[in-house]
Amino acid sequence: MTDSSLPLPRPPKLIATDLDGTLLCSGGVVSARTAAALAAAEEAGVQVVFVTGRPPRWMEQVSPHIGGHGIAICSNGGAVVDVRRGRLLRTFPLDPADTLRVVRELRAELPGCAFAFEFPGGFAREPEYSLFMWDSQNEHPVAPVEQLLAEGRVDGLFKVLVKHSELDPDVFLDKARAVAGQYVEITRSAPVALLEISALGVTKATTLAGLCAEQGIDRSEVVAFGDMPNDLEMLAWAGSSYAVANAHPDVLAAVARHTVSNEEDGVARVVEELLGL
Repeated sequence: MTDSSLPLPRPPKLIATDLDGTLLCSGGVVSARTAAALAAAEEAGVQVVFVTGRPPRWMEQVSPHIGGHGIAICSNGGAVVDVRRGRLLRTFPLDPADTLRVVRELRAELPGCAFAFEFPGGFAREPEYSLFMWDSQNEHPVAPVEQLLAEGRVDGLFKVLVKHSELDPDVFLDKARAVAGQYVEITRSAPVALLEISALGVTKATTLAGLCAEQGIDRSEVVAFGDMPNDLEMLAWAGSSYAVANAHPDVLAAVARHTVSNEEDGVARVVEELLGL
């Protein structure tokens, strides 16, 4: 059972769920219960869409569980992917001039920032940007930001990553928004000081809304799940939304419906209730 005192919403046409910290258990694992719940939803005619901060290239491990539609919204709305075919369907790129302005202003106001980029051709970074385990073995361009942009090595970039070695993650987010929030969308989903930047007006909510409009699905027919600040716009847009128990305090405060943690299959429990299982 979920811990919400609100009545259960009617069965949706679409379930939109974040991945890390929400649907997935520790280590990025899809539990057997969650896999079964997603399969049952698809069998009942409910579309399941993963809406994640992950880049398209990090989607392989969950592709067997995405259902018959095979569509995921990645990079906080910056990319739409056919996961089963490994095909990038659509991107919402940042303006290179805005990107360079943001980089320079963040560096000036918050010394110690290091930058990386997600773009259709892959991933690139500054030398100072330390790698995640999943990227450490992959070849990619490494150069100063100005060089990467000037040489066209990150053309079509749809996500900028910014790390800081000292700042508190929430403080980093607040300060960065104050500096550059008028040019781009800035959010976070990691437990460390790592910010995620997309083009102005591009969020999980905007891309999900576009996908639903194409299919004639009203927001009232969408149930969404999330755990971090990068989920807030999506959770506010969907007709019904749930925060998992392990969510960021801002998410728990903003969302009326709560479920148990990702480690306790919180999303699966709600889906089972929605389907009457």
